[in-house]
Amino acid sequence: MTNILMIEDDPEFSVFLGEYLEKYNIKITNYEDPYLGLSAGISSYDLLILDLTLPGMDGLDVCKEISSKYDIPIIISSARADITDKIMGLQTGADYYLPKPYDPKEMYAVIQSLLRRINKNNKPEEEKSNFILNKIKQEITFKNDELILTQAEYEVLSSLIENKNAIVSREQIVNQCSSLSDSYSKSLDVIIGRLRSKLNDNSKNPKYLFSIRNLGYKLVQ
Repeated sequence: MTNILMIEDDPEFSVFLGEYLEKYNIKITNYEDPYLGLSAGISSYDLLILDLTLPGMDGLDVCKEISSKYDIPIIISSARADITDKIMGLQTGADYYLPKPYDPKEMYAVIQSLLRRINKNNKPEEEKSNFILNKIKQEITFKNDELILTQAEYEVLSSLIENKNAIVSREQIVNQCSSLSDSYSKSLDVIIGRLRSKLNDNSKNPKYLFSIRNLGYKLVQ
């Protein structure tokens, strides 16, 4: 599970966002008071979502304080749309500035992007992947052998490879695959079954393609 610290003085908004992200196995712990947020054991979290308009302390000061002491990705989530605030936020250590209002899907996409970047940067150079995705040729190799895939199989497996070792919801897979149109359709289950067969992966004891109940799928490389 991904654990996110949120410092946001609008409890209804934090609950709304938290309920949306929860279905992607992301847990939000929110503090309305920035001083409590600063003492919340920041190093135990994977990412920080920070509002700028806070009681008793400006969010830019919170951002500067945290970025100077902790190596944690920071997303500023604020209704302050002035370009000066955005520039100062990025200059004081934020990785992304997402102005309110926004669709929670956009926040989820930003979170995934930042976490993928971190995982990529922290990946040992000697680590080898069983899967190699070539988008130009639209080819995927598995253990150095090219997989013979239909267009739908290619799109689904590409989505999982691009989110390697992370849980990908059915909704996200469908959104990324032009061959699919309905996250509730059995067609995705059929494609997953075909991919398991081509990877010689046992659904009851998988090595690569895992089904996470009520959440989605995860590809382990």
